[in-house]
Amino acid sequence: MSEARSTRTRTPRAEADDVATADRAATTDRAATADEAVDREAGDREAGDRETATADETGDRETCPECGGRTRVEGAERVCGDCGLVVEADRIDHGPEWRSFDDDDTNPKRTGAPLTRSRHDRGLSTEIGRSTKVKGRKRRRLARMRTQHNRAQISTKRDRNKVYAYTEIRRLTGVLELPDSVRDTACSLFDSAQEESLLRGRSLEGFAAACVYVACRTADVARTVGEVCAEAKASEDEHQAAFDAMNRELGLPIAPTGPAEYLPRFASDLGCDPAVERRAGELADRAVEEGIANGRNPVGVAAACLYTAARELDAECTQQEAADVADVTPVTVRRTYVDLTEE
Repeated sequence: MSEARSTRTRTPRAEADDVATADRAATTDRAATADEAVDREAGDREAGDRETATADETGDRETCPECGGRTRVEGAERVCGDCGLVVEADRIDHGPEWRSFDDDDTNPKRTGAPLTRSRHDRGLSTEIGRSTKVKGRKRRRLARMRTQHNRAQISTKRDRNKVYAYTEIRRLTGVLELPDSVRDTACSLFDSAQEESLLRGRSLEGFAAACVYVACRTADVARTVGEVCAEAKASEDEHQAAFDAMNRELGLPIAPTGPAEYLPRFASDLGCDPAVERRAGELADRAVEEGIANGRNPVGVAAACLYTAARELDAECTQQEAADVADVTPVTVRRTYVDLTEE
């Protein structure tokens, strides 16, 4: 049985078309290969240029431009080891801008201002800002929104009193140069007085001054009633009324002040030596033990102790200077000095 043969024949035109198609495909392949070679050569050339630039830059930094010596890094500076030229200084620190002094491994982030007791809302309030780019009707609408927002923040008389008292406390602590801990303690004390309804019929300025004075007493910061009332908007009578009310109702944990509490500040104002301050401390303790300070102003006793110590150690200090620092009369200093020097 004979095999069947194909009767299909190819014309010369079809064969010519096949040859042309094969030639075009070969040309395309050769062009693509050439393009890949060119791209690869360009990439190699660019990488070489980068490596050369990096090497040149590193070499420039490691070589002194003046003498050609080697440089080394010392702290935040790159210094030449031969001639001492500072090649590079004040390098950029790419680390975080915050610092953590905690012992744990926390990762602090920028989360806004911390909470504070010196604000009626603990510092969490927001405000509608102002912009010069807003014009016309939109600007007037934002002004109305700002007014309503401010009214909503202080909606009751209780909050209004707290805002006013906190503002006065911050002003007093700033004028008297008191630390933030005293400011926060004074604000907490005002909250306690307001919760016990001690403000009715009394002055808010007097309570602000009394809270600052009590905070100073509890923190062992030497400030007298006269110094606080001199900067406050309240009189000494208003301060005394508020202080008596808080001491009676809240049971303030404060004790009578002693002359030793005022010695460091008075000695600093007079420019006394440390030896004079130490001797004045010994005299103040003796005055308390022997009853010399009983019934006397501790401020005047502290000034007299400093004057007595200065006389014993031949330091320059007059009775008038000691009295001016303590805001007392020279007679007060003289009487305590006589009692301290009697044998």
